[in-house]
Amino acid sequence: MKNQHIDITGAPRPAPSSKPRLQSWLKKLGPGLITGAADDDPSGIATYSQAGAQFGPNLLWTMFFTYPLMVGIQVVSARIGRVTGMGLAGNIRAHFPRWLLYVIVSLLLVANTINIAADVSAMGEALGLLMGGSSRLYAACFGVVSLVLQIVVPYSRYVRVLKWLTLALLAYVGVVFAVHIEWGQVARSLVAPRIEWNAAAITTIVAVFGTTISPYLFFWQASQEVEELEADPKRRPLLEAPEQARPSFRRIKIDTYLGMGFSNLVAFFIILTTAVTLHVQGITTIQTSAEAATALRPIAGEFAFLLFAAGIIGTGLLAVPVLAGSAAYAIAGAFEWKKGLEHKLFDAKGFYGIIAVSTLVGVALGFTPIDPIKALYWSAVINGVISVPIMAVMMIMGANSKVMGRFVVTRKLKWLGWLATAAMTVAVVAMFITLDLS
Repeated sequence: MKNQHIDITGAPRPAPSSKPRLQSWLKKLGPGLITGAADDDPSGIATYSQAGAQFGPNLLWTMFFTYPLMVGIQVVSARIGRVTGMGLAGNIRAHFPRWLLYVIVSLLLVANTINIAADVSAMGEALGLLMGGSSRLYAACFGVVSLVLQIVVPYSRYVRVLKWLTLALLAYVGVVFAVHIEWGQVARSLVAPRIEWNAAAITTIVAVFGTTISPYLFFWQASQEVEELEADPKRRPLLEAPEQARPSFRRIKIDTYLGMGFSNLVAFFIILTTAVTLHVQGITTIQTSAEAATALRPIAGEFAFLLFAAGIIGTGLLAVPVLAGSAAYAIAGAFEWKKGLEHKLFDAKGFYGIIAVSTLVGVALGFTPIDPIKALYWSAVINGVISVPIMAVMMIMGANSKVMGRFVVTRKLKWLGWLATAAMTVAVVAMFITLDLS
């Protein structure tokens, strides 16, 4: 009887199920989880693979260093959206010069479009490795499918699809169990990494930072908080409904801590997998995620290859709508267009038009002579250029009572956010010092 409870009639009833509790936890996961998972897109996979292949396990420490910084700046972006009921672009428009807003959103659109081109190309190559056939045709199909889903499926249903797609990242956890790892050596590399501080090492560290802390993630998470508001009539911006603050901030904290933790854990495993396979075999140059999968095949076996390649496709399906959507939220917010995935196509034509242009131009770039690796390189440069002013603007807004009312960010978040901004500033300066203009 100790597992039973007594109701008011005196009759025994079953103990509360753990299922509602699990569902409650899952409901808390949304913008932060999807944002974190989208950070491990095919382009990011290529960057992490290169870090592991070139430097072995000696750059694993970067994942522990970037995690708190990533959490801090993403929580700030989420709070801005939840408190004000507007995305980042709308808030920048209201509180900063228009020229700054237009420069930022224009560069974001260009960088995201190039990133989409790299991601759909990687997805096409991965499916070509698995099934044979034309990788360019596959890439075009992935781009079109992603576009159609964003236009046709309302946000309340589409977000569930994105949540399930985050499970694709577990493929990279699975790969670790398909290869042999000397965990003692891994631990030593974490505590005392052996790095030659030359241009190659600095460039790779900067690339890891730029991949992990990206401007499109800030815009996406803030905008998703607004989408969540509009999808639930009981929720209102905290400036209008301060009584909703405590559970909202708790949800944002749980969601973002777990989402960014998941993102960095997967990145850690990608670096580790390529370190104990490719690096050990003397394969130190990886330019695309598909190259990493191909190089892994003869070393780690068919199962590891299949997991790695399948993960590229799954993460790409998650990342492409986030890239296109974040650009659309930014542009629409800058020009005060109606926006949101909950709207129908003809109710938010400008918003969906940006998603369509960004996605289709990204697909089209794969059919041009443009070198996708070089294009992605310049995308990283653009992201680096705009990340620092965006982060600085976010931190100023987050601490401004005219923007946030009595919900200005806490001292801890101020420290983390400004530390993340400083770290990105150093990374950008280092990037320009080592910039290869050839």
